[in-house]
This record gives sequence, structure tokens and C-alpha cells, in this order.
Amino acid sequence: MNRAAAKHLIERYFRQLTEGCGNGDCTNEFCASCCDFQPLDNNSAAAKALELFKINAKLCNPHPSKKETDAAQSDSGENTHLDGKMSNADLCPFQGDFSDVHYLTENTVCMILSSCEEKGDYSALVRIIGRIFSNTEALMKCFRKDEPNGTENHDSFKPTDADKQTSEEMGASSAAASPDEGANEMFDPCEVTVDICAVRRVYDRLLNIDQVEAALVNAIIFLTPNMELDLEYLDVYETNPDYLNIFLIVLENSNLHSPEYLEVALPQFCKAMSKLPVTALARLSKLWSMYGLQHTRRMMETFQQLITFTVISNEYDSENLINDDETVVAATQCLKVAFYASLQGGIVDVEHNDEDEEDTEVDEITLHELLGEEQLYKKGPRVDLLEKELGVRSIDSIKPLIPFEDFINESVNEVVEMDKDFTFFKVNAETKFSFQSCPFILNVITKSQGLYYDNRIRMYSERRLTALYSMVQGQQPNPYLKLKVRRDHIIDDALVRLEMISMENPSDLKKQLFVEFEGEQGVDEGGVSKEFFQLVLEEIFNPDIGMFTYDDETKLFWFNSSSLENEAQYTLVGLVLGLAIYNNCILDVHFPMVVYRKLMGKKGTFLDLSDSHPALYQSLKELLEFTGNVEEDMMLTFQISHKDLFGSPVLYDLKEEGEQIPVTKENRQEFVDLYTEYILNKSVERQFKAFKKGFLMVTNESPLKYLFRPEEVELLICGSRKLDFEALEKTTEYDGGYSKDSQIIKDFWETIHSFGEEQKRLFLQFTTGTDRAPVGGLGKLKMIIAKNGSDTDRLPTSHTCFNALLLPEYSSKEKLKERLLKAITYAKGFGML
Repeated sequence: MNRAAAKHLIERYFRQLTEGCGNGDCTNEFCASCCDFQPLDNNSAAAKALELFKINAKLCNPHPSKKETDAAQSDSGENTHLDGKMSNADLCPFQGDFSDVHYLTENTVCMILSSCEEKGDYSALVRIIGRIFSNTEALMKCFRKDEPNGTENHDSFKPTDADKQTSEEMGASSAAASPDEGANEMFDPCEVTVDICAVRRVYDRLLNIDQVEAALVNAIIFLTPNMELDLEYLDVYETNPDYLNIFLIVLENSNLHSPEYLEVALPQFCKAMSKLPVTALARLSKLWSMYGLQHTRRMMETFQQLITFTVISNEYDSENLINDDETVVAATQCLKVAFYASLQGGIVDVEHNDEDEEDTEVDEITLHELLGEEQLYKKGPRVDLLEKELGVRSIDSIKPLIPFEDFINESVNEVVEMDKDFTFFKVNAETKFSFQSCPFILNVITKSQGLYYDNRIRMYSERRLTALYSMVQGQQPNPYLKLKVRRDHIIDDALVRLEMISMENPSDLKKQLFVEFEGEQGVDEGGVSKEFFQLVLEEIFNPDIGMFTYDDETKLFWFNSSSLENEAQYTLVGLVLGLAIYNNCILDVHFPMVVYRKLMGKKGTFLDLSDSHPALYQSLKELLEFTGNVEEDMMLTFQISHKDLFGSPVLYDLKEEGEQIPVTKENRQEFVDLYTEYILNKSVERQFKAFKKGFLMVTNESPLKYLFRPEEVELLICGSRKLDFEALEKTTEYDGGYSKDSQIIKDFWETIHSFGEEQKRLFLQFTTGTDRAPVGGLGKLKMIIAKNGSDTDRLPTSHTCFNALLLPEYSSKEKLKERLLKAITYAKGFGML
């Protein structure tokens, strides 16, 4: 803590304990003026003052009669300033100039500032700022819109361009609000009584004066303990919504992220802000979103700086968790307000939601509930109260004001212990803070660890239940999801087996996957499953089957609306994607982003066409932007044509008798919306519904939808497209006599780095079972290169389960390259090496 501020606070507690506040009716048990107070000697009072400082105990404001005494003491030099900081006299001004100022307006500050500049002494201004900014009642009344601001007489306080822009943004946002939003008085910026533009102009002048800066710092330190009590125990916001003015005024201080505030003032203020009720936080977030990008970014950076400063200033371990750091927790909760402001201030689509979301809740009592474990395995989506209050979700954001990546705090990601955090998230959410309740601050690597723990616990749960049922029924336990398939009938075998499981006992899908290829030896410790997924996808996405269409331009697959395959085939694809996430496998699938958005509960919209159907998107975009006569020049109707499975044209009416309805300038937006709805939603409704059903069979109880955005879900399923073999080389381990300094290893990496992109992917496929990097890149892949004998003509071999390459010590670099290329080019199948 700032030592001068701490010293000053302790001295105030000491004087309160020894001299009192002067009020004969005082009820503060820690004040000498209270009738029930037991007198203390100086030594006891000093110890008690330190104790009260630590717990932020209540401080009395000196009684009017006491103020005169304090003023006299100040005149006699007994109450000097501490290191230039605000003293007791600063908080309680003399009965002299400006002593009758009980709240601030822009005009009042102008007059005081002018007077101080004439005298060359800012002490009066410092005292007033300290007194009013440390008092909730006074600060709440400051800078009201209905007060005269005096700007006509003070050129230096005229509205700036930024103020005008803010006013315009707020007006535009208000005008663009829907009727429902306009009816909600809580979110109407006109209902905020504080004049934000005036506050900003005042800060622009005040923050140039060092003494005032010090007064503001100390005033916030004195202000916040009382605010915490007000919000936690007195419900002050519910009785007076203008209490939010305090936060609006203080947070307009553009220096909050500076070191003077970071030590004590800002942490305490964030703790008070985190005590605001959800309705107040929602209102604050809505207001910030209307103030524009610059303001929202400053709020975000202020809280991020406090989080980072606190994390690097402390050491965390399993005994001292970051989850228990009150400053980090409070700042993260405040950052959430800025995050939702960024969502609302950007481009959002709160409509186009999938109405067919399945309700997974059941009324039957489960075995987990009988065992008292319902908290750990509870079903149903988590509800973020602020998200619910605002009615906007991350998935609704098309383009936020601030990129999602800017809200990620890497210092938090480095120290958070996800095993503990997961427990807090699932079991102790009411009493313990989990960073998974604010997933925007976590990167995809950290969140995937949380998902991994959730998946593993569910697998363990199903294993236990299987053991219990087996004991009761006297059957052989089957703790795994076993799939035995023939390599040349892999789709039929997998489809029949998974369909039976999904009908008879869907919970078996939550077990750990165990794949066996008929006629092949090998224990599945991950590698066989990887190959199973790869072979299934190769067959399903074969264009000859016709389940999906392939676009040579985008190199992406899309659902074939004319497919003759039944829904079970598409359900199998969805199951495969869900099982891959659940079993931590990377798949080589190439879908447009709209598929993942639809899996997360949204419908495809016009903007999604740019990714999935770029040629159509460009054509429709040109239609919307066309300035000529649409009807005569374009000659379009509400009837469209597309090709079926056999390449024959198929006509479809977007509206009844669409062929008779021309597309005009007035109805072209409707045409584009209906065309998009047909292409992305209606035409593939049957196929996608079955696909999503399979996906949800595995993931419906997972926190996947809560934690991840669509682009992150794609990363979980497909892995990273970037292959950084330099990172892989740094993290690779060696065994059997090899080290990074062995000549064969040096030759090996030179050979790998000389490979083209396709050869590198073949090598990765050969060694790990997939040609994609895991979440976090190849640096997260723990590959092992082990010595497999001396020079020989044998090919290198691998254990894909363990990402292990068995490499003979070849006599030359040329032989190494030749043998390695042959191995990665022709290898396929388990147990054939």
C-alpha cells in the first residue's frame, strides 16, 4: 500500500480512538465520542488503530464543533500534510472560503480553480476535492445534468470534439434502440442524471495538478470501505439508483491505471464495484457500450492492468490460489462489465436462434443424486446472471467493439490451477470464485484443460456406475465404449454399434472410447482411436458418397441438400465430432464456421455466406449495393434454382408463387434474407438436425457451449492449421541413447525442416495419428524419439498412442531421409509395422 496513505489512515483511526469525532450522539463503537466506548491508553489505541486499518473499519466524519478544533490545530502546525498527501484538514475544510460547497458542478470547479490560480495556491481546491470525493452522499449529487455548468463563461471548459462525439454516439444508440429497449427505463441513458461530458472536461483540468491527483487517490481510499458496506448490507442502489453516479464519475478518471491508484485505491474501488447488484452492473455495461470504443477500451485496459499488476506482484501456488486473491477476483468481475459493453457496442445478432434446442433436463432421480454427487454431475446449462439481464451472449456477437483476444489475460492463464478452478466451477460456485465463470479472460488452452477435467470426471463417473450395476446384476463390467470394426466395413460397423448404444444406453457414450480393428493386434491407448476417426471421416467425406459437397475454391465441405443418405449417417458424423472432443482427439474436418455457430445454437445468416458460399455472398452483396433499376436490370424473381445430387437444376420458391414476384429495390433485402435462410438453414434442415443430434448426444452435459466460442470449438475439433516444427523440435524428448546433440538427431531435424508442407503433414500423421497440431500448437505435443537399434534397412516405426518415433541409427543423412519418406508415405494400419 502507498505508505503515506496508510500512515494517514492509521493516524485518523488513532485520533478517533483517543479524541473522538466530537459528536455526543455518536454510535460508532470504535470512536471515543461514543457513550459505550472504553477509554484506551496511547499504546493500546495505536495497536487498535492498526487493527481497524486492516479491516477497513468505519471512520467518523468530525462533528462541526470538532472541525473548528481541527482547523485551529492545522493553523498551529499540529496537523501537517504527509508527503504532500491529503490530511484530515483536507477532508474537513475550514469554515472559510468555499466551506459551503457541498457538491460539485462544472461551474463550481471553474470558480474554485480560477480563484486558486489567481492566488497560486491550490490548497482550497485540494480540500474540497478530498472532502466531496470521499463522501458518497456528496459525490452522488455532483455534476448533475440539470445544474448550470458555466461553460459559456469559461472557454477552457467548452465541450471538446470527443464530448460531442460521445453525445452523438449516445443519441444514435438511443435512437436505434428497439421499442422494448426504449421501454426499459433502466437502460435509457437519458435517465442517468450525471453529465458525463462535464465530468470529462473537469478531469481534463484537474488531473494536470499534482496536489489534486494525490487528493483524488486518498479520497477513493476513504470512500470505498463505506461503499462496500452500503452495497453489501444496506441495498443502497435499490433505494436510490443514482448511487451509480459515484461509479460513473470515479471511472471517468483517465489516470486510474497509473501506479498511484493501482496499489490501494483501484483495488478497493473494484471490490466495491463488484458488490453492485446485477441490475446496476447491467446498466453500467449498457451505458459504457453507448459511450463508444475509446471509453470501453479504456475501461478494459484499466481492469486488465490492475489484474496483471496484482498477479506479477504476488506468488501463487496450490496453497495460495489466485482464486483467493480478492483484488484479482474483483477486477475480473469488473472486466466482465466491460466485456459485455464490448459485445453490445459492436454488431450483435440476438435473433436467429435455433428454436429446436433440446431440453436435457429429466424429472427422474439419478444415481448421482442418490449418491449425493449431483453437484459434480449436474445437468443443464449454466446461467450467467449478467448475460441474462442484458439479453446478449458471446455467441450473439458478430463483431465486438474490442476483439475477444484483448480480454484474455495471459498472466492469469499462467498461474491459474485448472484442477482447483474446475472444482470451484462445478461444486463450490456459490462460495468460491472460478475463472471459468468469466471465460473471456482465459485462452483456449486453459479452457480446454477445464473441459478435459470435466470429460475425465464423466468418464470416471460412468465407469463407477457400470461397476455398481454389474455388481448388482452379476454381469461382467464394461467400463469402456467399445467399438469393434472391420477396416473395410468401418462405416457400417460403427453406425450399427453406435446406433444401438444411443438407443439402449446413451450414457455409454460418456465412457472412454476403446476401438479394436478386427483381425489386428493392438491395445487402444489413443492411437487406434485416432486412426478410427481418420478412416471414418475419409469415407464419409468422400464426394462419391454424396453426403457432403466440396468447394474447390474454399476447400470446405457443406451438407448436400439432395443427399440420399438417411439421417443415421449424419448422426454418426455428429457423434464422431462429439466423441473426438470428449476423447481429446484431433480430426481432419473442413467445415465453414457457420457449422460451429449452428452447433452452438445460432442460425446461419447473410454474413455467414462469405465463408461457406463466397460466390453467392458476393452476388447478393452486389444486389444490395446496386444503384440502378433492380427490377429491370437484374430481372430476378423470388424463385431460385440450384443443382441436385445428379447435377440437374431444381427450382424453389422463396415465397408462394415466387416466380411471379419480381425482386425490386424495395424488397431486395427480403429476397437476400429468404435466400440465405434457404441455403444455410431450410435446405439442409433434415441433415443438420441429425448431425447436431449426434453431436449433442456426447456434449449436451458438457460446459462446452458455456466456455467456448464457435471458432474455439473448431480449434478443439480440428486443431491448429499452423504447423510450427521449430516449436516441436524444442519440446521433443529423447530415449534409448539419443539426445538432442546426437548426430542422427541433428540430421533428422534438418531433414524434417527441409520437407514440404504435405510431407510434414504425412510425418505428423505417421507419428501422432493426425496431421493437425493440438490446441496451443505443436509445442504442446510431447513427441518422443527413441533409438531402435543400429544401422539397418528397416523403416522407422511409431507408436501413435504415445507420439513416439522409433528411429534406427542410420549410417548417413541420405539413408535416413530415404527410409523416413518411405515409412510416412506407405504406412497405414495398426500392428502392421
